[in-house]
Amino acid sequence: MSLARAESRRLFKRRFTKLLMVGVLLILAAVAAGTYLSNQKVSAGQIAEAKAEANRDYQAGLVSAEQEKQKCLAAEGTPEIQNWGGSCENIYTPSPEDYDYVWYMPASFELRQEFPDMISVFAVVLAAAAFLIGASFVGSEWNSGGMMNLLLWRPQRLRVLGTKMAVFLGWLTGVSLLLAAVWTGVFQLIAQFRGTTDRMTSGVWQSFGLMGLRGLALIVVAGALGFAMASLGRHTGMALGALIGIGAVQIGVYVMAQLAGAKYPDVFLAPLWLFAWLYKEFVVEDYTSCDYSSTGGCELDQFTMTWQVAGTGTAVLVVLVVGAAMWTMRSRDIT
Repeated sequence: MSLARAESRRLFKRRFTKLLMVGVLLILAAVAAGTYLSNQKVSAGQIAEAKAEANRDYQAGLVSAEQEKQKCLAAEGTPEIQNWGGSCENIYTPSPEDYDYVWYMPASFELRQEFPDMISVFAVVLAAAAFLIGASFVGSEWNSGGMMNLLLWRPQRLRVLGTKMAVFLGWLTGVSLLLAAVWTGVFQLIAQFRGTTDRMTSGVWQSFGLMGLRGLALIVVAGALGFAMASLGRHTGMALGALIGIGAVQIGVYVMAQLAGAKYPDVFLAPLWLFAWLYKEFVVEDYTSCDYSSTGGCELDQFTMTWQVAGTGTAVLVVLVVGAAMWTMRSRDIT
């Protein structure tokens, strides 16, 4: 039997792998069911009623604004004018855009608008599972002594570890693609029966596909990191401990950056990088750059984290961790 085939059998015969995949399927099924039950198909009559209600509220807003303006004009030349900032020109007059009829309709699943969030949910859930399965797959081998026995049969260290990782990542990619196809089909059906598939062009599907590929990359990276960290520590718990430690360090750096007055301390948090990778960019704003007491208004200073930057940083991390795992596999004693 080839090494790759043996590793494939070992991967899928593990109870932890089976239980975790069942858990993933249950979570995804719960998300899909919740989305289906919390949305409904909107009829033309409901749209007309929502537009009428939005217009009624808009007209009421105009009347209220006019009444407020008359009060202000009557207070001119008196101390009470300060209640309106000293001038009646500051009174806001509502516009039709302030009363979007969509806000008056029941929840309805719009595939074009809401499916990107479902792609993110899918990617994050599978990435978490990939990290745990990858860590357990190699960590249990080290902890039980199975790795030492395997090296007696195949004494090529790097080939053994590399094949084990390649088999895991290969199956992870295949299963993820299969589940992604089912996930897409399910939400297309939800949109047809409990929402709308309007404005779905080829460009929109292409955008979904590219986002899905970035989600797949996230899943594979999470699996590789879990596998490599567990191999470095030669125990499943070492990968989990390293993950907790990295999270604690990030929070510490974030707090210190805030105390030091850093302009954009949020860039030290991994969730920002994750969001930027999936949604192509994430804009961080410096709320200290504006004087909100000013009546003239101002624009906040901004920093945009792009998916290219997030991807490059993550790629460097993966190369370092996987490279360290391979180096220690080659140089450390197997005991």
